[in-house]
Amino acid sequence: MSNNDIIVSLDIGTSKVRAIIGEVVNGTINIIGVGSAESEGIRKGAIVDIDQTVHSIRSAIDHAERMVGIQISEVYVGISGNHISLQSSHGVVAVSNDDREIGEEDIDRVIQAARVIALPPEREIVGVVPKQYLVDGQEGINDPRGMIGVRLEVEATIITGAKTGIHNLMRVVEKSELKVAGLILMSLASGNLALSKDEKAVGTVLVDIGAGATTIAVFDEGNLVATSTIQIGGEFISNDISIGLHTQLEIAEKIKLKYGCASVDDSAPDQVFKVTRMGSNVEKEFSQVDLANIVEPRVEEIFQLIRAEVHRLGFGNLAGGYVLTGGTVCIPGILAIAQAELATSVRIAVPDYIGVRDPSYTSGVGIIQFVSKYMKNRNSGVTKKVAAKTTKKSSDSQKPGWVDRVKNFFSEFI
Repeated sequence: MSNNDIIVSLDIGTSKVRAIIGEVVNGTINIIGVGSAESEGIRKGAIVDIDQTVHSIRSAIDHAERMVGIQISEVYVGISGNHISLQSSHGVVAVSNDDREIGEEDIDRVIQAARVIALPPEREIVGVVPKQYLVDGQEGINDPRGMIGVRLEVEATIITGAKTGIHNLMRVVEKSELKVAGLILMSLASGNLALSKDEKAVGTVLVDIGAGATTIAVFDEGNLVATSTIQIGGEFISNDISIGLHTQLEIAEKIKLKYGCASVDDSAPDQVFKVTRMGSNVEKEFSQVDLANIVEPRVEEIFQLIRAEVHRLGFGNLAGGYVLTGGTVCIPGILAIAQAELATSVRIAVPDYIGVRDPSYTSGVGIIQFVSKYMKNRNSGVTKKVAAKTTKKSSDSQKPGWVDRVKNFFSEFI
């Protein structure tokens, strides 16, 4: 197992922290290890308790390490939230080589030129995503390397985030004794995995419905053009079940996972279960139809909010429709409700890899695929074998700081 072939992603969600180990062999990704732990210290997608979050990260990492038998030293971390925003930028440079052949240095310089934008002091650039390059005015160029020209331009999307959110995320990862190889915008990574080239071209809305928040990412003309986060998700369904059945939230969550159905029409009246009522030891029997009558209105509301937010963003009638992912879309019957509320084509995206064929793993697997596809040098994102623990400190001391790696990450791909 070569170090250069290992990529580890870390998805810190509201309900689960997931660490996924991917091995790249001749360009093909194999998922060789998965670690999962209950999220503590995360509320509505935001870190509210650093020590509890660190404990959850360590549990997930330890689980993944035991599965594969290696020590994870560095991870690619997914970032999302309502503090993330996108803005367009334009960079222009003169080609530096005497023979006017565009090289790597010219691309780096034009990306840096695009980064020169006015930002409020509380915000920070997470990355730069090139949309297209122009060589002497010729548009639509994806990779200008080797071309001859005098003037190189780039049209790019600048991804920015709140310094507080970014630094807290980095803090919990570093306190978990891990190095950050790069910050990856989860909407970008999920879109890379879940959407086809044609879907990105004609315009498609990717919706990741997690436990505490729903992330909306709009792709059009091949690029990520808008992103937004709604503070509602699967936890709200569990909360409604807890209130409706007069039971504890923990029990309500288990009932949702085992018996939940989003559509009353698809639920089974003969499927029954008993629930211990809150404040007593009395058990009461309910059917799946009773449960669906609680779940369906909340699911309808979630999709109504999603549709309203997409219209607010100005992308209400995209030809590609909607693609759903995230743990909450695993509830049976949710696709039918989505199609009725969104009034367009809807499908559910599932990673096509053994061991992670579940919508809740889309972000984590998407990060691995994104890094494999766009990162030229992955030496910093490796794991070390357990026997090599003694060399960890000496090798880490020679590596650049996470700030430098994060700032340079998106500029390294086209």
